[in-house]
Amino acid sequence: MLEAMLFASPESVPLASLAEALGCDIPLTRNLLTRMAEAYAANQSGIQLQETDDSYRLCTNPIYYQSIERLLKLKPRKALSQAMLETLAIVAYKQPVTKAIIEDIRGVNADHAVNRLMEYGLVTEKGRLDGPGRPILFGTSDEFLLYYGLRNVEELLAANKFDSTVQLTLESE
Repeated sequence: MLEAMLFASPESVPLASLAEALGCDIPLTRNLLTRMAEAYAANQSGIQLQETDDSYRLCTNPIYYQSIERLLKLKPRKALSQAMLETLAIVAYKQPVTKAIIEDIRGVNADHAVNRLMEYGLVTEKGRLDGPGRPILFGTSDEFLLYYGLRNVEELLAANKFDSTVQLTLESE
C-alpha cells in the first residue's frame, strides 16, 4: 500500500501524510519506509526511495540512468560551468545568502550564475534580508537536494559532495 501511494504521487509526500493515509503512527511508517528502501537497495531495484526533509518519493535508481537516457532519448544533462559550481557551493554552504555576499566571496558579478542556477531549479529565493534595500536571500532548493542525493541541508558538510578547496575557502570566510 505504501509503495502504491508513493508511486501514484507526482511529488514527495511528507512522512506525516503517509502515516495518516496508512492509519499508522509516524515511527511505524518510518520503519516501513526504511525496510522498503533497504529492500530496493539489496535487490539493485530499478527504483529507489528518496527522502528529502522528512518527505519521500520513488525515483529511478541512478545506476540505470544511461539505459533510461538511451530508451527515452533524453538529452544529456548540461554540465554546470565552473562559475556556476562555485556559486552553487557558496549558496549551499552560506545559505541564506545575498547576491552581494556571493560576489564578495567570488570577486566577480554573480548575476548570470545565480540566474542560471535558478533556471535549473537548484537555487531558489528564500526571502529578503531585513536591511537596506531588502536584497533577496538565496538558498538551495529541494531539487538541489534530490540532484545531490541529500536528505537535508545539514547532510551537506558530511556528504563532501563539493571540492575540498571550495569548502576550505568558504569555511575561512
